[in-house]
Amino acid sequence: MAATSSPPTHVAIVMDGNGRWASRRFLPRVAGHKQGVESLQRCARACAQRGIAVLTVFAFSSENWRRPAEEVSGLMDLFTYALGREVDQLCKEEVRLRFLGDRSGLPDRVVQSIVDAESRTAAYTALQLNVCFNYGGRWDIVQAARSLQERGVPITESTLQEALSLSHVPDPDLVIRTGGEQRISNFLLWQSAYSELYFSDKLWPDFDERELDNALLTYAQRQRRFGKTPLQAIVDSPRLAPESAGDAP
Repeated sequence: MAATSSPPTHVAIVMDGNGRWASRRFLPRVAGHKQGVESLQRCARACAQRGIAVLTVFAFSSENWRRPAEEVSGLMDLFTYALGREVDQLCKEEVRLRFLGDRSGLPDRVVQSIVDAESRTAAYTALQLNVCFNYGGRWDIVQAARSLQERGVPITESTLQEALSLSHVPDPDLVIRTGGEQRISNFLLWQSAYSELYFSDKLWPDFDERELDNALLTYAQRQRRFGKTPLQAIVDSPRLAPESAGDAP
C-alpha cells in the first residue's frame, strides 16, 4: 500500500494531560498547565522546523467551564500572563497567532490579550498557530450556520465550510491527542472528517520532539484515500500517478 511521503501541512493537537501530570507530582493542577505552555512552545518550534505550515491546538474547550472555579480562574490568569510573556518570542520566530472560539464569555483582560497578540503577529508567515480557546466543534458549526442564516446565504457544504472558524487554512491532515485518551472531545468536528488520527500515551507536558516525530512517522505510513479505493488513491496521487498509471506521459 502506497503511503504519504511529504509532511502534513496542518497538524492539530488536543493537549490533554496537564492536570494528571501535576497530580502525579503532588502539584496544583495549574502547575501542569504552566508546564503545558512550555510544551506548546517546544512543539510549535519543532513543527516549523519540520516544514509544517499550520498548527492548531485545543487550549480551553467550551466544556472546561465545568471544572473547579479555582482551576478556571488560574487558567485565565495563566493565559493572560503567557501571552504577554511569549508574544515577543513569537514575533522573533515569525509565528502568526490566531484564536478561535467564543469570545463573548471571556474576561475583558483575556479578550484584550487576544486582540493584542493577533495584531502584533498578523504579518508573519513562518508558522500559523491557531489556538482554540473557549471553543467547541458543535459551537463552531452552529455559529457558522447562524451567520449564513443572518446574511441570507443558502447553507451548503461549501458555504458552511467558509463560515467556520478555521476557514483560513486547509483542514488538518493529522490530529494528535495526548494523555492516553482516544476520543476527539468536540474538537474540529467538521474539519477533521478525513484527518488521520494519532493517540499518544504521553501526557501533554511530556510531549516532545521525539513523540512528534513518532506521530509524523505514523502519518507517513498511512494511505489517505478520502473515500476512494486503495488503487484509485494511488492512481490519483500527484506523486505516484505517472509511475503507477503506466500510460501517463
